Amino acid sequence: MASISMTVNGRAVSGEAEDRTLLVEFLRNNLGLTGTHVGCDTSQCGACVVHVDGDAVKSCTMLAAQANGSDVKTIEGLASGGELHPVQKAFHENHGLQCGFCTPGMIMAATEMINRHGASLDEKTVREELEGNICRCTGYHNIVKAILAAAQEMGGAQQAAE
Repeated sequence: MASISMTVNGRAVSGEAEDRTLLVEFLRNNLGLTGTHVGCDTSQCGACVVHVDGDAVKSCTMLAAQANGSDVKTIEGLASGGELHPVQKAFHENHGLQCGFCTPGMIMAATEMINRHGASLDEKTVREELEGNICRCTGYHNIVKAILAAAQEMGGAQQAAE
């Protein structure tokens, strides 16, 4: 058993887990954060994307012990003070979800993508970078539209703050 400590959604957490425990299992089973979904168990679908030290990571490909000491953000940590994160809001307003299973991973991947590219994010880049996230319901058009809308909102807010 490994003793694991990390910061998850701004809160220090710790627990015991077998050495082979995946980060997604630790988040769901040990911490009760079930917004991070397990889709394929082979890192193909992207439903399990979380941020580890600011980088989008498929949490089914990372051992919980590898995240020891890290700052982890899950879909539950995006909204603040009862207000949706701009990406969550854009997915809602642009109908970027249907069944919702892939949505947490899509939103986490999109948030990190926007953090890297800002308002200069374009459709081609969004489509290329979403290749590791599968949605079986929407056809991606509204997902891409939502991400671009959020990039404009977040980029505009960032420029106003500078």
